[in-house]
Amino acid sequence: MRILLVEDEVPLSEAISYMLKKNNYVVDAVFDGISGQLMAETKVYNIIILDRMLPGKEGLDVLKELRKQGVTTPVLILTAKDSVKNRIEGLNSGADDYLIKPFSKGELLARVRALGRRQTEIIVNEELKIGNISFNSLKGEIKINGLTIKLTSKESQILEILIKNKNMVISKEQLMEKIWGFQSDIELNNIEVYLSYLRKKLAASNCGIIIETMRARGYCLKEVL
Repeated sequence: MRILLVEDEVPLSEAISYMLKKNNYVVDAVFDGISGQLMAETKVYNIIILDRMLPGKEGLDVLKELRKQGVTTPVLILTAKDSVKNRIEGLNSGADDYLIKPFSKGELLARVRALGRRQTEIIVNEELKIGNISFNSLKGEIKINGLTIKLTSKESQILEILIKNKNMVISKEQLMEKIWGFQSDIELNNIEVYLSYLRKKLAASNCGIIIETMRARGYCLKEVL
């Protein structure tokens, strides 16, 4: 399960990330509202943990914009604002849960697990359908005309981002940040290697989609009419 953590207090972010990773979650951490919104808009996360008081853009403004765009990912709000009014404001903005600082790590983990169970019920049998393929991101496989093709973890993540952002240009930098993280030392050109492998697998008979390279901009997945 993949979690986006948007928390500007670096020591707290590191502690939460460490705890979640120890419990077998994949965690991407960012420290401001603008970056958090951009990453959440990819729709590749199962849960978003979102602080309220963030530089760049306030947490509830990020949440409202995500819901306006149709991003339905469960969101757990973290905040020091503990009044009933503040909690109602957070829930009315689209939050699925609300946790007051300071909190115990055990309670945070329990709430994440609860949201995860809820999300798993929704997506366990979900397949993304586009063109003539069915893509199961949990299994990392695509089905084309009765043929099942296994994808590597990175190929699956790239395809999921491109499908969920169909007809939109996704840059190499965006793919790197969303899949490998901000601290990755991967070379941008290596992304082309993964895309080359993915294109070859999609080239199976009559798949109905293509991944176009948009010169100096990035990549765009399109259905072939």
